[in-house]
Amino acid sequence: MEGITKYVLAFGEAQGLETRQDEAGNVLIRKPATPGREDRKTVILQSHLDMVPQKNTAVTHDFLKDPIDAYVDGEWVKARGTTLGADNGIGVALMLAVLADRSLKHGGLEALFTVDEEVGMVGAFGLKPHWLQGRTLLNCDSEEEGSLFAGCAGGTDLNITFRYKKGAPPIEGDVPVKVTLTGLLGGHSGVDIHLGRANANKLMFRFLKEAVRDYGARLAWVKGGSARNAIPREAVAVVTLPNDNVEALWEFVADCRDLWRTEYAGIETEGISFAAEIAPSPPALIPEEVQDDLINAVEGCQNGVNGMLHDFPDTVESSSNLAMIESSKGKIEIRILARSSSESRKEAVCSSLESIFSLAGARVEYGNAYGGWQPDVRSPILQTMRDVYHRLYGKEPAVKIIHAGLECGIIQETYPDMEMISFGPDLVYPHSPNEAVKIDSVGKVRDFLVAALEAIR
Repeated sequence: MEGITKYVLAFGEAQGLETRQDEAGNVLIRKPATPGREDRKTVILQSHLDMVPQKNTAVTHDFLKDPIDAYVDGEWVKARGTTLGADNGIGVALMLAVLADRSLKHGGLEALFTVDEEVGMVGAFGLKPHWLQGRTLLNCDSEEEGSLFAGCAGGTDLNITFRYKKGAPPIEGDVPVKVTLTGLLGGHSGVDIHLGRANANKLMFRFLKEAVRDYGARLAWVKGGSARNAIPREAVAVVTLPNDNVEALWEFVADCRDLWRTEYAGIETEGISFAAEIAPSPPALIPEEVQDDLINAVEGCQNGVNGMLHDFPDTVESSSNLAMIESSKGKIEIRILARSSSESRKEAVCSSLESIFSLAGARVEYGNAYGGWQPDVRSPILQTMRDVYHRLYGKEPAVKIIHAGLECGIIQETYPDMEMISFGPDLVYPHSPNEAVKIDSVGKVRDFLVAALEAIR
């Protein structure tokens, strides 16, 4: 955040534009209206500055220092082995281009660059009343060209902790084995949750339950997932088991891999990899009663789509993502992100998740709760944007609700009289190393944005 924030501040100052930063770290750059258009509405352009840093295990990359290795693959821009950062770098780029282009015609502009959206909407929550002058906001954080988004889901984090005072000593004569699950597609836990992709944590604990029950395995350590809003792609665990059962476990690991490839054929197209190897002896095991409660709770935890919206076909209403699990000395931590466009349904999903982990003896705490953005299909800005799109491209744009969390809902809580629309280019597989943005769709969105700014009165 520090590097990109400094870059945007310097950009605004270099353009000779009013450039400010608030206490939360958000950057605001104001561009005056084109002469003769001072009486038009002030329009706010908004994107977030951060990205989700995901990489494949085999890739050596430091997101704080190394540049993204971007390349063109046909019609798409991709990155080698990491997330591209088009979410929301493309929105930021669109805004910087508008600020730099003196040939455009528009009313007054405010470019709002928010911080730490991906870790909990921090910048949006930090906005103060009266900091923004405009009351029309164009959010550039959607991922489907030809669609206008007029609402989004809210979300809540569940932070779950199992604690124990002392680990159990390894059983004498047992063999330590490390099992590693990789090759899953993962993806955005809102945008991609309906695609039925495998969750690495769910698959790993499905394996662990049978390994404990049928092969005498004991769990020493487990880690899966790396971001609260990404479908986990990888998981690893260390178990110990009687020497007589090691060969059978090897076969069971291969059977699981083959079974999962069959179950997810046509969905997990990269090829699921599940492998076992002899590991160094762990210093301690998770106590058996904690191990069993943990495995049963994760196995029983609902994950994925929980309900669909009736008024917007093929749109998810409620979901949960079992995002992260990691054990360390004396504790196991789990992160789940629940989403819903209905506040009451979101509370119901959270309550269900809380119940199963509480019954297992874990502590459950809520965090980073944010409300959804309620749609207004009669708003003037929606009609203007529809008219502009139809004039440019000869067809009506789709009007949709997105299951991902956009900052619009949070900004609307601080500025309740603000009208909003979200749009963006074609972007696939965000929050995963397969992220890609379609080149020609960026050009279309740029032209659409320029035409909309000229049309808004």
